[in-house]
Amino acid sequence: MKSEISTRHFTQLLSATPRGARLARLLAVQQLDEWGRAPSCEVSESAALVVAELAANAVTHGQVKGRGFRLTLTVEASDTLRIEVADPRGDRRPLARRTASSTDETGRGLLLVDALTARWGSEPWPPSGKVVWAEIGLPRPVLTASASAAQRSTGAAPEAAS
Repeated sequence: MKSEISTRHFTQLLSATPRGARLARLLAVQQLDEWGRAPSCEVSESAALVVAELAANAVTHGQVKGRGFRLTLTVEASDTLRIEVADPRGDRRPLARRTASSTDETGRGLLLVDALTARWGSEPWPPSGKVVWAEIGLPRPVLTASASAAQRSTGAAPEAAS
């Protein structure tokens, strides 16, 4: 029997502006909804926060005049969502562990990313940029009684309950 591996992929180039960062978050939630993850589910909410932080960092720290950033979402084999945000500033890599003082107004975003993801990191994006990526584990789909019955009667693939 041949096993089928499903890969879902979404990528979008966005302007390196606050509006582009907001659009990245909205597009991520919309794409996850199209892939069967409701906007109110834990995965979508976590992904929205991670995308918002990575996109805001790309706009704030990775901006080069006239160049945008790229958002990529990938789900491979239905168990991990990989979020990537690429920007043109490879010389400004994120600091994994920065401790913000109680009076700092910034500096906690990557701690949030660390808390919401299974793992994250960065790597060069040739010729001169970087990709900051994060991975979120996806819970196995839960079949409701009606979805299970529909699958048996039609042979259709099950819908994920979020």
